[in-house]
Amino acid sequence: MSLDCGAIIVKYFLCLFNFIFFWAGAAVLGIGIWLAVDQNSLLSLIKLAHVDTPQLQNQPIVIEQAAYLLIAAGAFVFIVSFLGYCGAVKESRVLLGMYGIFVLLIVGLEITAGSLMAVYKPEAEKEIKNALHETLEHHYTAQQQTNAVTVTWDLLQSKLSCCGVNNYTDFARAPLWLANKTSGAQMPESCCRLLDADSHIIKARDPDCTQRPNQNNSFYMKGCYSTIIEYLEHNINIVVGVAVGLGVSQILGIIFAFCLCHAIGNDYIK
Repeated sequence: MSLDCGAIIVKYFLCLFNFIFFWAGAAVLGIGIWLAVDQNSLLSLIKLAHVDTPQLQNQPIVIEQAAYLLIAAGAFVFIVSFLGYCGAVKESRVLLGMYGIFVLLIVGLEITAGSLMAVYKPEAEKEIKNALHETLEHHYTAQQQTNAVTVTWDLLQSKLSCCGVNNYTDFARAPLWLANKTSGAQMPESCCRLLDADSHIIKARDPDCTQRPNQNNSFYMKGCYSTIIEYLEHNINIVVGVAVGLGVSQILGIIFAFCLCHAIGNDYIK
């Protein structure tokens, strides 16, 4: 069918936009499936590349959990971008309408979440803090890299130089950690000042850090919750910029999808 110049520009913009996300989603989905069915290949590549990542090499559970997350995210992006790309290429009002509705729902959820966060900021902060307590107290273990929660907490504490949600005393309420911790340890090694903060290996400068923490050998009184809030506030311009950029691209996708639907409909009438 024959479309006018503006509709053709919109059509090819949607094709390009969704083509990029289609292959990005396919790549993420493929990696997730690969990790789920063949973890040994990843570990072999890591060894060949001489990359020291003990968080992965001995813990297939972490890889499996990451694989499922990648599969879910990749499949969602793959399906939505597939609808947008095929709808634009085939000039299908049904596919374009489904694509526009999907993206509209995503934007609606994002706006709702953002609005609720702004209106109920104290309550939202309380829920975030409760979620952090929940993961640490019920899933963190002294057996390093046993699950994704432990890996995430160790990474968070070692990279942001913090300890626990409020401070090191939070680990006294983590039964899995208490049951497997080294005798006398009051906190995990990831709360200590490390030999190399940029390394994947968590190794404290002071061997006695976990048993006798102080300001010089650890970050035992610096909670991760306040550190995360400070980090976000310090980088608020970047956060807002990314959010606005994402929102604008999504809104343009919705507008272009429905405009192309309208143009296709008018062409059918003619």
